[in-house]
Amino acid sequence: MSAASASAASAGLRLIAIGASAGGVEALGVLLRALPAGCPAAVVVVLHLAPGRSSRLPHIYADQCLLPLSEAQDKEPLLAGHVYFAPPDYHLQIEPDFSFSLSLEAPVVFSRPSIDVLLETAALACRNSMLAIILTGASADGARGLARVRRLGGSAWIQDPATAVSATMPAAALKHAGADCVLELAELAISLARVAGLRRWP
Repeated sequence: MSAASASAASAGLRLIAIGASAGGVEALGVLLRALPAGCPAAVVVVLHLAPGRSSRLPHIYADQCLLPLSEAQDKEPLLAGHVYFAPPDYHLQIEPDFSFSLSLEAPVVFSRPSIDVLLETAALACRNSMLAIILTGASADGARGLARVRRLGGSAWIQDPATAVSATMPAAALKHAGADCVLELAELAISLARVAGLRRWP
C-alpha cells in the first residue's frame, strides 16, 4: 500500500472526490470500474460538461460500476458506497453536515460546476478523511482546491500528465498543489480499489 493509501485509511476515509475535464469520460470509467461494492466512502465527481447540455452520466456508467449512481441533489445527505455526479451548470458544494448544496454563482476558471468549488468545500467538511483525485483536463480547475485539500490534511492523487489525454489539468494541479502520488490511470485504479476496500476507522 502506498503512503497516501495508508494515510487515507488511518484517517477513516469518508469521501473520494474526483475531478476531470477533456478526456475525462473514458478516464473516469476506469476508476469507477475499480470501486468495490462495499466502498466505505461516498464518491463525488465533477466532470466538465458544455453549458446547457443534459447529463446522462449515471446512465453512461451504470454498467461499469458496482455502486449506485445519481446526480447530486440540493440538501441531499451523502451516503457511503454511493457515486454522485455534479449536475450540469451548478457548482456542487459539501456542507459541514456532510450534505450537498447547489450554487449558481459565477463560473470558476470558466467552469460551472467547478472542481475547485467541490474540493475547497469538501476539504473544510472532511479534512483528513478525504481523498481527492485530479484526472485529465484542459484547464487549471482543481489546482487551487487540491492545495486546500492537502493543507487541511486530505490526500491528493494526480494522473500522470504524461499519460493524460489532456495534460493541462493534472500538470497545473501538480505544479500548484503537489501530490501524495502521481500515477498513470491503470495504477490509479489499482490504488483506488485498495483504498476503497479498506475497513479501517479511527
